[in-house]
Amino acid sequence: MEGENKILSNLKTELNKETPNWDNILKMTLAHFDCSTGTLHFLDTNSLLQLKTQVSIPEFLIPKLATIPIGKGMAGIAAERRKPVEMCNLQTDDSGVARPSAKDTKVEGSLAAPLMLNDKLYGTIGIAKPVPYDFTEAETNLLMEIGTLISKKLS
Repeated sequence: MEGENKILSNLKTELNKETPNWDNILKMTLAHFDCSTGTLHFLDTNSLLQLKTQVSIPEFLIPKLATIPIGKGMAGIAAERRKPVEMCNLQTDDSGVARPSAKDTKVEGSLAAPLMLNDKLYGTIGIAKPVPYDFTEAETNLLMEIGTLISKKLS
């Protein structure tokens, strides 16, 4: 609980700035969840997810995840369902949720959550670990809460 309050407090401080440092917000979130890789996408006026910032995504993959249609890949499906999408091991997933190029990230346990406020979608946040991992319900709820805080800034 203490760690949860700390991350939320630190994020609120950053989000209260006139121009938040989105890189710092993503890095703070990754550090809290002990994740190595992450993305933050914002929904544009054409209902496409546009990459705002990323950490540890291989350079050659950036063009593939710069713009994501709703319903495509983990971020797009989280946006479409307006619910978190999780994979214990992205490397062995055969559900069709993860895009084939997602395996090139070399991450395994991953979680994508929609940025939601008052039933309105603002984007997605994705976090991942280099090992197989099942995120707990508490961790998933916390990532959704972080998404709500980010959405408040964007609204």
